[in-house]
Amino acid sequence: MAVYSMTGYATAQSGGPAAPNASEPKPGLGVEIRSVNSRFLDLTFKLPDDLRGAEPALREMLTTRLKRGKVEVRAWIEGRADTGPRAPTTAELQKLVGLQDNVRAWLPGAAPLSVAEVLQLTSRQAGHPGELHDPLLELAQTALGSLVAAREREGSRLTDMLLDRLKQLRQHAQDAQPLIPQLVAQQRQRFIDRWNDALGASASSASPGGSGSLGNAITSDMARDRALTEATAFAIRIDVAEELTRLDSHLSEIERLLKKGAEVGKRLDFLIQELHREANTMGSKSSNLELTKISVDMKVLIEQMREQVQNIE
Repeated sequence: MAVYSMTGYATAQSGGPAAPNASEPKPGLGVEIRSVNSRFLDLTFKLPDDLRGAEPALREMLTTRLKRGKVEVRAWIEGRADTGPRAPTTAELQKLVGLQDNVRAWLPGAAPLSVAEVLQLTSRQAGHPGELHDPLLELAQTALGSLVAAREREGSRLTDMLLDRLKQLRQHAQDAQPLIPQLVAQQRQRFIDRWNDALGASASSASPGGSGSLGNAITSDMARDRALTEATAFAIRIDVAEELTRLDSHLSEIERLLKKGAEVGKRLDFLIQELHREANTMGSKSSNLELTKISVDMKVLIEQMREQVQNIE
């Protein structure tokens, strides 16, 4: 399955102006759907009054195809906005006159319709507003298909970027792997050299004698053991093998989720946090400039991944 971004845009329109010999104008509809990232699915509808009844069906349609994102749906009827009152047709005026006569036959005191009331009544779409619901839903289905396709294309680009960052992180982990044994060996030799220098200075100032030579030999062995103990403690303190193992495990899981696709955004977000934790621990254990640089480079890559994962459904 594909990986989907939560960012997308789509629009669809239908209908148009009436034919010259048409008795009523042909309705035109437009639908626009925008989506951005969000922790959950957050739907907002901006519909004219004549289309408000279609909102439950639109909501059900969107929840079937989308799982996360802040989604705004806007629909309009062509020619309604900023065009002024529509001139009523003869058929509409005749219908209103007939209705008015029937009402005043039963209610003689009822006031006749004013021009403003006639324009207000005829400015609405002829027929019941519900007649537009089915065309609106068909149009929304088209726009939703375009939106999902756009989110899929964006998701594919995000996947390629994340896989590239995973490759770089693995390379950094490989570069860090041999540094620890080298550092331990260097530190052990440094401890031994330091103790040997101290023993040499002590021996040169001591008086000669058999018992003194034996004492120096014992002291030398003890110093070597102490140096090895210090080196072992140092190795334990700077060892990042556990962090590298967990890092590799997280990288493998992220790669698996990207190949699996579908709704993986929340799990990826959690794994990115774990990657950042391991890189931080490596930095805190670092004892040389090279390992510190690797840790910093890792955190930069992980932060880039985190920003993009926020957009994945």
